[in-house]
Amino acid sequence: MRKSTTALVGLGAAVILALTSCSTKSESGGSGDDGEGGLKTDIGVTDDTITLGVLYDASGPYKSGGLSALYGHQIWADEVNDNGGICGRQIEFDIKDHGYKAENAVPLYEEMRSNDLGLVQLLGSPTLAAVKTKLSQDKMLAGVPSMASNNLDNDQILATTTTYDVEMINGLSWMMEQGMLSEGDTIGAIYLNNEAGQNGIAGTKYFAEQHDITIIESEVGATDADMTSTVTKMKSDGVKLMAAMVSPAQVSSIGVQMKAQGMDMPLLGWGPTYAPTLVTSEEVVDALTDNYYLTASAAPWMTDTPEAQKVRDAWDEMDIEDPPSSTAFVGYLAALAWGAILEAACDSGDMTREGVMEARKTVDDLDTGGLSGTLDFSNPNAPTTREVYIAQLAADIPGGTQAVSDLYVSDDAKEYKAPYE
Repeated sequence: MRKSTTALVGLGAAVILALTSCSTKSESGGSGDDGEGGLKTDIGVTDDTITLGVLYDASGPYKSGGLSALYGHQIWADEVNDNGGICGRQIEFDIKDHGYKAENAVPLYEEMRSNDLGLVQLLGSPTLAAVKTKLSQDKMLAGVPSMASNNLDNDQILATTTTYDVEMINGLSWMMEQGMLSEGDTIGAIYLNNEAGQNGIAGTKYFAEQHDITIIESEVGATDADMTSTVTKMKSDGVKLMAAMVSPAQVSSIGVQMKAQGMDMPLLGWGPTYAPTLVTSEEVVDALTDNYYLTASAAPWMTDTPEAQKVRDAWDEMDIEDPPSSTAFVGYLAALAWGAILEAACDSGDMTREGVMEARKTVDDLDTGGLSGTLDFSNPNAPTTREVYIAQLAADIPGGTQAVSDLYVSDDAKEYKAPYE
């Protein structure tokens, strides 16, 4: 049985997680050096290894998602390394925990920029904002597991799922198709006062404009815990549906308050509203089970596809103590995207950072086996995919959610133009 070594991250130190062996990594050559076989390399690539960074949250509010995504990266790397690696090189991860604090992310990134080819995971809107300019300066490609579409002005950003605005447009469109929402209705929208929340509400407003929907808005801070007064106001304003672009803890409070105040109506959450912690509280499960819907870029954990089963089997083999989560699929998808780009860079003979950037534009039809929609990285200014799954809470099955739709994209989402398209 292969046991996960990711527990090392809990130490909070700057750790390089070698997924293959304990051999000492040699220094790569200078910019433009030709390595073994004439391959051009610069930072993060030696004759034996390719080092990718993981700058994530293992100790803050999104640690559950950060760790699950890391397990997904590791599952992919084990699979790739067991089959000879990429371009004859084994994959290694340089893992650092920013605790969802921008002030932590900046010095950690400064350490990684000299050692890593790119980042397979850069988690969190505040941390992305803190290092975004540096990524451009360093020509360093960074995979972002979920993101605001207004970051698509930066070619260094690799969006490995759809964007928050598209998630909300699809979720609301699906609800209207199901008869849960009608033209001219009033909805409540609770969103975080950060870049992610602003992008989610932008998508909500776009949908509302197309369908004569009135929005009652409430902006909340990341540390706001009690949603009682916010939900009470929404009830008094006569909303017919609640849209939540907040954290899992906050959506728990929203759901409990809606139940307590007799608001028997749908509660739509974007992808980051879900974490396995939602199904650990009987009160939360009771409040959310019938009315909570999730619009998610990655498939629910128990999705019946060969690719999903492969990841689940690898998860079981790793003997992970944490409960399974579809966020592991998100992590696997990010690594899968990097794999396709690295293979293209290898084929072109250029695995420098600039070579990787060029290779990225050639990957325009990446089949994920149903873990998400087909991924297209050819236009850095457009969402990578516009397809989502719609899911509901299902506390009695592994992963805690179940799909209530196949991969779904609405006409509104197809027609929507992201800010930099």
